[in-house]
Amino acid sequence: MLSKRIIPCLDVRDGFLTKGVKFKGNVDIGDPVVTAGLYYEQGADEIVFYDITASAEGRKIMLKVVEKVASTIFIPFSVGGGISSLEDMRSTLLSGAEKISVNSAAVRNPDIISQGAEAFGSQCVVVGMDVLKVEKSGAIPSGYEIVIHGGRKHMGIDALWWAREVERLGAGEICLNSIDADGTKNGYELELTRLITDNVRIPVIASGGAGNPAHMVEAVTLGGASAALIASIVHYGEYSIPEIKEYMHQAGVKVRTDWH
Repeated sequence: MLSKRIIPCLDVRDGFLTKGVKFKGNVDIGDPVVTAGLYYEQGADEIVFYDITASAEGRKIMLKVVEKVASTIFIPFSVGGGISSLEDMRSTLLSGAEKISVNSAAVRNPDIISQGAEAFGSQCVVVGMDVLKVEKSGAIPSGYEIVIHGGRKHMGIDALWWAREVERLGAGEICLNSIDADGTKNGYELELTRLITDNVRIPVIASGGAGNPAHMVEAVTLGGASAALIASIVHYGEYSIPEIKEYMHQAGVKVRTDWH
């Protein structure tokens, strides 16, 4: 059985680490390079870096910050935000990322998933899915809708359909973010997580809502996720990564504890 991964998420705006609730009210809370180094030392399994306003502002990702983070950590490093072409993917990988995360760009141009998988391998291509719970309808039978541009634009696309489609197109992994749960610390959206994990064969990272280590256990057991994304609870020092992993280990979840 593969170890379940704990993945701190660094949302970056204008070069600063930032955090909001339900994608709103973001405040700057630190230096992403220093923070990435700290989480690496604590035993994070991967780091995810999102330039959260790049897509909405129509600009490219800040590669200088990516390069600085990549030089600080020696674990898998996934980068997203403002990546909309094969050339963007290439330059981000050359800046030190191991994985590329596409979200809004993949919804607008699904071919970027298959192009990226063909050029760099499926293992490099993560598709981020930002999802809102809505009324079930003919267009959205699952009751979960894909939104883009940091939750600002509804797409009328069913999340379950889209998850199956990105797997078909060659994505190696899905990062599944519930906007309803994001930053609330009330736990992951387990119904959504299980819906997706039951219907795709690729790994799914649960994202949005972690408030304590029990939530991570729920995400990887009840939700069936391969990994849990965390942000607020480590950014604000409520829990350290070793504390989270020890809790998960005691709960019977296989985690990597042999770092450094």
